[in-house]
Parts: sequence; C-alpha cells; structure tokens
Amino acid sequence: MSTSLRIVFAGTPEFAASHLQALLDSEHSVIAVYTQPDRPAGRGQKLTPSPVKQLASKHDIPVLQPINLRSAEAQQELARFNADLMVVVAYGLILPQAVLDSPRLGCINSHASLLPRWRGAAPIQRAIEAGDTESGITVMQMEAGLDTGPMLLKVTTPILATDTGGSLHDRLAALGPAAVLQAIQGLADGSISAEKQLDGLATYAHKLNKQAALIDWQRPAAALDCQIRAMHPWPVAHSTLAGEALKIHAAHVSEGQGQPGEILSADREGLLVACGEQALRLTHLQLPNGKALAFSDLLNSKKDLFQPGQVLGL
Repeated sequence: MSTSLRIVFAGTPEFAASHLQALLDSEHSVIAVYTQPDRPAGRGQKLTPSPVKQLASKHDIPVLQPINLRSAEAQQELARFNADLMVVVAYGLILPQAVLDSPRLGCINSHASLLPRWRGAAPIQRAIEAGDTESGITVMQMEAGLDTGPMLLKVTTPILATDTGGSLHDRLAALGPAAVLQAIQGLADGSISAEKQLDGLATYAHKLNKQAALIDWQRPAAALDCQIRAMHPWPVAHSTLAGEALKIHAAHVSEGQGQPGEILSADREGLLVACGEQALRLTHLQLPNGKALAFSDLLNSKKDLFQPGQVLGL
C-alpha cells in the first residue's frame, strides 16, 4: 500500500534535479523546495537560477533560497510547512540539528558513493581518481556529521575503465531517484531499517579545484589515466608545454619510457608522453584560447609545438 507524504526537497545542481523530477512524478506531494541562491554564470556573469529552482518554478512549487538555515526565522519558516520528510540531494548547505528534527520522519540524503567510502563534496570524481572498481548511491538518514548518518539502502554500479566524472555522474543521477523513492516507501510503511556506518572505513572526498587536476608526470601512467578521467568534464586535467597551459581531455596508458613528462612521439594516434611508469598517449587536448580537439587535428596546424624531446610540466 502506498502512502503519500508531504515532502520538502533541498538540492541545487542537475544531479539533484533528477531526484526532484522523480518525486514530482510520484504519489508524494512536494510542498516546498530549498536551493542555493542564484549565482553568476556564463560570460556575462548573469545571475542564474539552479537547475532545481528552474524545475520547481516550472511546477509552481514555492522556492526558498536562504543563505543558511541557522537563524530561528529560517527554521520557523521550514517548520510551518509541516512536512513528513525532507529529501536532501547535493544541497550544499549544512543542516543544523533543529532542521534535521523538523520533519516528522526527519531528513534523508541521496549520496553518490558507497558509504562510508567517499564522504564529502566530490565522491564521484574521487572514486575514479582512486581507481575504485565500484560506485553507487547510498540513501541515508541525516545527522549532524558530514555524511555519517545511518544507511537505509544502497545501489551499486561498476566503474568502467572508460568512465569519466561526467559519465559516472550521469549514471548515478539515473540510479539515485528510484533508490530514494524505495527508501521513502520503506520509511512510510516501516519496512526499512537503518544500518550504522563503520566510521573506521570512512574516506573523505575533498572538494575539487584546479590544483587537484594538475598532472605530476612522475606518477605512474595508470594513476594519471584515472586522474584525467576523474577530472573530466571539470576541472579538466592540465599541464604546461613550453610555458603555456595545456588541458588534457582524454588519454590512455601506453608503452614507452623516458624522462617523466618527455614527449616520446607525436603522430595521428596521439601525443605519447613518458610518466614515472609507462607512458600516456594524449588523444584530446586544448591549447590556450582554443577548443578541445583530437590530437590528430592539432597536429595538422601545430606540429612544431609537439616536437619529441620536449618536456611537459616544466
């Protein structure tokens, strides 16, 4: 028997919007949406609503965008919705205990990792970067700690050798909504029980920045392959060539040896660069003020730039 709940949803990016859409398509009532304040975006730096706000506005759902939820006024405003449950997905704000306690059934979160592995801001990318072979969605009850709450259910997916941060993100965004709906049903009818996380197994997924995408050619090619895939489509792995920035959009491990960062060959198959172990064949690159291109296209116009013997990263 299905039980319709009054749900407040909190989320911000596209990953969260896919979960909101599933709730809107369900028997449950989404009575309000919380999302981050509009941010400047694009070349014109125009204030742009989040994907979650855009979807909520299209369905005429009240949208709230507090800077934080610490004030008594913000907490009272939430309490007035008299929600059964709050569903939180990539919201980006810390929820105080008063907020966690406000809905009748508390707050649940859809997190893009197999907890307790990869708590924190960038679980998708850090899993690929670390060479993990599996990822998934964990739906958990929220508590004051960062992604430390009891787990309600997990769904898994393999991490393929070709996966990027973008492809794994999209797969998890497709898996998460059904998992959340299943967890909600279990909470509503009492058929689901929470499992405590083992804190000793926890790892932390630090937030991404451009420094995290900087290539150290001393590392093994296999590790750099994972890093390049993890950092795509953002912030994009990068190095330097002849003092100029070089973004690396795609590569694969290949045979070859030389000084780490040394260009071993340049042909239509790619730019072969020596690493601490083996070599990487760079197949899609981006030069300053240019677009990402297949290396074979770059080679036609920039052959002199990629002469063997040059060293990247100096």
